[in-house]
Formats: sequence, C-alpha cells, structure tokens
Amino acid sequence: MSEATHEQVNLMLKLYDLRREAKLREARDWFAANFHVKNVDEFMKLCPPGSQPNTYFRMVVGYWEMVASIVNRGLIDEELFFENSGEQWAVWQQVKALIPAWREMFGSKHVLANLEKQIIGLEAWREKRDPGMNEKMNKFFEQMQQQAAKTRAASN
Repeated sequence: MSEATHEQVNLMLKLYDLRREAKLREARDWFAANFHVKNVDEFMKLCPPGSQPNTYFRMVVGYWEMVASIVNRGLIDEELFFENSGEQWAVWQQVKALIPAWREMFGSKHVLANLEKQIIGLEAWREKRDPGMNEKMNKFFEQMQQQAAKTRAASN
C-alpha cells in the first residue's frame, strides 16, 4: 500500500468539498439522469451551446478532467484516489463514444486525455486488485443504461 501525505489527503478532501458545491452537485445530478448520448448529433440536440444542459455538461466533464490532471501528475496518491472515487469512471463511460469525433473536430488528440489516462489507470488498478471487476462493472453500467432508456421511453 502506498503512503499518501497529509497534503495529498487535504487536497483530496478539498476536491470532495468541491463536488458538494450546490451548482456542481446539480450539474452532476443532471448529468447522471440525462446524459445518455451516443454521437455528436445527439450531444448537440441535448446540449446546444448556451443552454443549461451544455453548462452542466461542461461543469461535470471539466471538473473530472481537472481532477484527472491533478491525479495523473502525482499530486494525489493514485491508490488513495482510486479507493475513494469512482464517479469519474461513469462520466467517462458516458462520453467515451464522443471522444474520437471531438478530437477530430478540434484537431487535438488531447481532448479529455487526462480523464482517459486516469480511467486506464483506474481499470488496471481495479483489475489487479479484483480480477474480473471491470467486466462486471461494464455489464452493470450497460444494464443501468438500458434501464434508463426504458424509463425515458416510458415517460415520453
């Protein structure tokens, strides 16, 4: 087990406090309930520029990209972070299908690259710690997505 410093623990707690900020919590709730897009066209329909959904999307994804850049640089002990945070994985699952198109549109391979790198590390850490967990998490996430789609269809 690695040793986190007091400074790293305090930064981790600060990041947790930021997640609890009212607007970011509202954005995270919206994201979890509503962001189920498969392509850029669906994204633009759900989150047009200047809309509240676009703001919420940018808040959530921007937060996790920032946190990933902090963790990837070793400013927070990776194991400590992975033991205490998994929401970024769910966010990545929601956006990863869009990444190739965004990277091409913006002409940058670095679009959400910090988050992607962190998710690769998280999944490797998980698999080492609990072999087979990633497969189970992926299945669980797919089931949640299917249920969310059924719920949305029933409410329309």
